[in-house]
Formats: sequence, structure tokens, C-alpha cells
Amino acid sequence: MHPAFSVIFLTTLIGAGQGLFLALFTGQFYSLANLIPAQDSAGFYAVGSFVVLLLLGLGLFASIFHLGRPERAWRSAAKWRTSWLSREVIVLPLFMLLVFAYGFAHYMGWNEPLFTLGADIEVDVTILIGIAASFISFVLFVCTAMIYASVKFLEEWHHWLTVANYTLFGLASGFMLAAAFSAQQGVALVSFFGSWAVFFLFIAFITRFASLLRNAGLKHKSTLQSAIGVRHNAIVQETQGFMGGSFNTREFFHGRSEATLKMVRLLFLLLIFILSPLLLAISWSISSPLLPIAAFSVLYIGLLLERWYFFAEAKHPQNFYYQSMA
Repeated sequence: MHPAFSVIFLTTLIGAGQGLFLALFTGQFYSLANLIPAQDSAGFYAVGSFVVLLLLGLGLFASIFHLGRPERAWRSAAKWRTSWLSREVIVLPLFMLLVFAYGFAHYMGWNEPLFTLGADIEVDVTILIGIAASFISFVLFVCTAMIYASVKFLEEWHHWLTVANYTLFGLASGFMLAAAFSAQQGVALVSFFGSWAVFFLFIAFITRFASLLRNAGLKHKSTLQSAIGVRHNAIVQETQGFMGGSFNTREFFHGRSEATLKMVRLLFLLLIFILSPLLLAISWSISSPLLPIAAFSVLYIGLLLERWYFFAEAKHPQNFYYQSMA
């Protein structure tokens, strides 16, 4: 498939935003249980919520460039009964509304306990909003991933590993960003968020490597023989019948060599799973306020490459017919 950079930025930005919110709420929940130091509500959670909304807004802005008729974007929500894209279009604004409510409640200091769980866990309105937003965040992960995982004829995508990878990369990038945000804010939660980020990266490595192995060994149901309806063992396409490119050759094929694909694959594996956690580990040892930010930057660049490879790796069945131009 042809990787559209608008969709690459959309999925990576909103994934990082979802992960950042889940990291913030995890930190608040741990502080309620006195497992980590409590943080200033308005100065940390409210500002963090603004960063989440900024990422989600940038993702939405990037998606505009993928629309042929942006003025008709509202129609994308009409098929919510059958379309995962329509469900994403509905769930994303709902998630943004809940994140705004969460940050606004912290900013306004609405921390009076509504009731108490157990001996000392006081539940206020921000906790209730955070639970609802966390649930919607995971629903959004599923909706975004299922846009691709539900396409049966693109066999590289049609697997539960697609949903797992979208979710885990979003969590890893969000918690890594939370570590960078903590370092920038001077909050002593860099190791807390960083440890969770490394954990999610470890699980993501297992699932992404599993998907790479699976896709490398795929035996596609469609073949050149089935594409043209001729059951002969030796078929070679000499031409498409025209001299230039077409929508089919541009939209459903990336146009890059196998060497380029291998280089991109190696780069994203190196940046995501080796260099970014290495920078984070160094920041722990020397207590650097800048290295967590560098670790997230490296991770995000790796995610852009990974998402490009995700789209380029998928082999559309029509390419068995449109293989070469005259």
C-alpha cells in the first residue's frame, strides 16, 4: 500500500495523546493509593491534559490532508453501524471532551472526595472522569486499529496483532512522553513513567516482531494466476497496456525497493527498541532533565518509520495485475 503521511501523523499523534492521558491518570491513581508522591493538580494534570488535547488536535489537523473533500468530513460518522472509521470519528471527539473535562476539573481544584474506597482512597470527580476517559481511550485504540485489521484482503493487517501493536505503541509513546513531561515540569516521576514505558516497549517488541515473522511467511490467497483467471504455472506480465502511471499504481503501491523496506524496518527497530530505552536508562543514571525528552523524540521518529513500514508492507491484491508499465 501507499503510505499517506497524513494518516501516519494522525495515528501516531493520537496514539501518543491517548497514552499520555493514560499515563497521567495512572500517576494520579497511584498517588491516591500513596504509592507515589501526590502532584499539584493544576500544575501537572491540567497542563498534561492540555498537551494531550494538543496532540489529538494536531492528529485531527493532519487527517484533513487525507480528505478529498474536507467539507464533507462530517459524513464520515454516518456509517457507525458497520464502519470502524465512523466509530473512530465518533469516539475521538468524545475522548477529547472527557480529557478537557478532566483537565478543567483539576484546574478548578474540584478535588473534594465524593466517597471513599477502602480505608484511605478518596474518590473525587476527576477520578470518575478519568475512569470514563480511560475506557474510551482503549475503545479508540481498537477503533483506529480495526480500520486496518478488519480489511480481510490485506492479509498483513488482518490479524489481532494489528490491534495489539497500535495499542502498545500508543501506550509506550504516551508513557515515554509522560516521563519527558515530568522531567520538563521538574516532577519526580520520570522513573515511574519511564519504567512503564520500557515495560510496554518490551511487550510491543514481542508483538511487532511476531507480526514481522508472520507477514514474512504469509502465503497469499491471491496470485497472478487468480488475478487474471489463467491457471498456468509460468505467467509473466510484460506491460499494463499503457505508458504511464495510474491511480492504481500510485495509491496501492509504495513504489520503493525491497532494499528501502529493509532499511526502514531496521531503523524503526533500532530507534524504538534500542536507542530510545537506552537514552532513558542513561537519563536515570545521571538524572538528566533533557535526555527523557530526547528519548521520546527518538521514539516518535521510530514510530513514524514503523507506521510507514506498516502501510508499505501490506500487499494489495490488485498489484498482482498492475505490476509493470510498458
